[in-house]
Amino acid sequence: MVFNSAEFLIFFPIVLFIYFIIPKKTRYIWLLAASYYFYMCWNPKYAVLMALSTVITYASGLAIEFCSRRKLKVSWKKAVVAVSFCLNLGILAVFKYSGFLIDNLNIVLSRMHINTVSHLNILLPVGISFYTFQALGYTVDVYRGSIRAEKNVLRYALFVSFFPQLVAGPIERSGNLLTQIQNVDKMKLWNLEQVSSGLMIMLWGFFQKMVIADRISIVVDQVYGNYWLYGTVELVLATIFFAIQMYCDFSSYSLIAIGAARTMGFSLMQNFNAPFFARSIKEFWNRWHISLSLWFRDYLYFPMGGSRCSRLKKYRNIMVTFLVSGLWHGANWTYVIGGGLHGVYQVAGDLLMPVRKRFVKLLKVNTECMSFRLGQILIAFSLNCITMIFFRSRSLSDAVTYIRRLVTRPNIWTLYDKSLYNLGLDQGQMHILAVSLLVLLFADLLQYRKGLQLEQFLRMQNLWFRWGVAIAMLYAVITYGVYGPAYDPTQFIYFQF
Repeated sequence: MVFNSAEFLIFFPIVLFIYFIIPKKTRYIWLLAASYYFYMCWNPKYAVLMALSTVITYASGLAIEFCSRRKLKVSWKKAVVAVSFCLNLGILAVFKYSGFLIDNLNIVLSRMHINTVSHLNILLPVGISFYTFQALGYTVDVYRGSIRAEKNVLRYALFVSFFPQLVAGPIERSGNLLTQIQNVDKMKLWNLEQVSSGLMIMLWGFFQKMVIADRISIVVDQVYGNYWLYGTVELVLATIFFAIQMYCDFSSYSLIAIGAARTMGFSLMQNFNAPFFARSIKEFWNRWHISLSLWFRDYLYFPMGGSRCSRLKKYRNIMVTFLVSGLWHGANWTYVIGGGLHGVYQVAGDLLMPVRKRFVKLLKVNTECMSFRLGQILIAFSLNCITMIFFRSRSLSDAVTYIRRLVTRPNIWTLYDKSLYNLGLDQGQMHILAVSLLVLLFADLLQYRKGLQLEQFLRMQNLWFRWGVAIAMLYAVITYGVYGPAYDPTQFIYFQF
């Protein structure tokens, strides 16, 4: 069940209505049942894996707290954490990375003239990377003493499976979401401002998904699926469009999740903060997929030593973190290279900082003016787009060939001969896309310059203006959302991660 489906538009109001009328003490049980039903709509077998991960980390939390109460050696607690990580990451490896590992093993075996290994006939469970990391974060939080182990297994199961953010984040922390679940019977539920705020956030998410992301994906799929037919202009345009598609697609899921949770009284963490206005790759990762960036920072980068070590070890920590981040996104060398490039950018940026400062001082560059900041934004965006080629390509050879054609097939005339309207969107559809991108730009500028999300900005306006924007957005989703005679909701990109 995806958010932009008729099933969800039936499911969510029913869940919300029953949630509001049932006794307070049974709310979390109802949400747990709804969450498992939501997840089982993809494949009932997936729920077994999620339940297994839940039981392992729940038991780990209790075991760690038992060791603390009995004042056992720290090594016992570390052993529990290690077992929890090994079991959960082992499950993740089997279901997500077994095909990747077997493919690479077979390459080695074939070169040694040894019989190859057959692939396992298993499917990737939706959202397994997200709920696995969320559950492992809980284990570490209990180990560090940041939170007490949850005794009620049903409450903890809801923390792992909470349906709004289950399959594509945000990856919540136990100190935030689990604490709210523990106090769900004390929440004041029916709050008109809270419900209307949540619905507005959801509507903005649907706009990003159905009007922008699904429309722009038509051009991206056309060009990347037949890249050998196109020249520089189309390839550059498709790459820029894919970066925007990734942003709108994933941001839209986070927005719908945050909005749905807010209508029920829950507050989920912000996952995006105008990432394409970042002035460096380091800043980009402080604005993009914030919940994942913070997870890797707190549970991988810092434990390895972070930046509080020698420069060489610091660069090692950065590279390991981003290579693992790339692998988290998918079982393919394209993702590993894409993540590695982000690590290289950060290492190179740190190494070249003294040189840049020297040039700025020598050339008397004004670093406080708009043109300098704009230049930084464009450079960061361009570097990010290069990594997007690897994320979108099916193989490393495709990515390399794509880049080669991009730099060796100039065709500037296509900007004037209207051939760009033959990439899947006609002139009218391109105009709709252009207007919707201007709306997105306005919303991100609000967030970047004023620190206000669109919903917060609208709450500060008069009632007639709020209703006008809401009606216009709803009209745009209904009228200009990408549908079709045999409409099948396009899954969110991050479901595959």
